[in-house]
Amino acid sequence: MRTELIGPELSPAQAEQFEKYCALLAEWNKVMNLTAIVDPDEVAVKHFADSLTLLPYLDRAGTRTLIDVGTGAGFPGIPLKIMRPELEVTLLDSLEKRVRFLDTVTCELGLSGIRTIHARAEDAGRDRKLRGQFDASVARAVAPMNVLCEYCLPFVRPDGKFFAMKGPAQEDFRRALKELGGEVEADDVFELTGAAGEGPALQRRIICVKKSGTTPAKYPRRAGLPAKKPLM
Repeated sequence: MRTELIGPELSPAQAEQFEKYCALLAEWNKVMNLTAIVDPDEVAVKHFADSLTLLPYLDRAGTRTLIDVGTGAGFPGIPLKIMRPELEVTLLDSLEKRVRFLDTVTCELGLSGIRTIHARAEDAGRDRKLRGQFDASVARAVAPMNVLCEYCLPFVRPDGKFFAMKGPAQEDFRRALKELGGEVEADDVFELTGAAGEGPALQRRIICVKKSGTTPAKYPRRAGLPAKKPLM
C-alpha cells in the first residue's frame, strides 16, 4: 500500500499502523465479508483517506469523545484514532465477528483509549452509560439521513455534533431533525480524488448536525423500527 495516498502528514509510526491495518483487513476479508474494496491503494484512498476527511470538522469542534455508529471494519473511527491518538473512540457494531476483528486491529496497532461495543444502535442509544455521553457521533453508512439521525443523535451531548458521511444525493430529513433535537450546521459536498490523481474523482458529502435540543426519550425506537418506518 502506498501510504502517501492517505495523506502527506503521516509520521513513520502512523504509516506503519495503516500498513498493518490494511494487511489485517485483507487477511480477515478472506474469511468474512468486511469490504468489497481489496486493492491496497484503493483501501488507502476509499477507506483511509475518505475517513480522514472528517478531521477538520472534529478539530474545529474540539471533539474529545467520539462514537462511530455501525463502524463495520472500523471506518472512520480507527483511521481517526490513528491520526488523533488523544481522541477517545468508541466503535459500535451489531455483528459480533466484526467486533472481534476490531479488537484484533486495536490490539495489533497498539491503540489505547479505544473500545468496542457489540450492540445494535437502537439498543445502545437507550443505554444510560452511552446516551448523551459523547462530543460527537459519526456514521459512514448507506442508511437514509432520517434513519441515521435516529441512530446517532441520542448518543450526543447537548451542543455536540453528529457527522454523517454520505454520497452526494440530496434527502429531506428536516422533520426528523426537528423531532430528534438537531439542526444542520454544515452540508458540504466535495470530491475525493483517485489514487495519486488516477481515475475519476469520487463525490462525497459530510453533513454536520448540531444537537441543539433534547432527543425525546422514546427515541431511538425498538430495534428494526427506524429502518422499517423512518421518521418523515
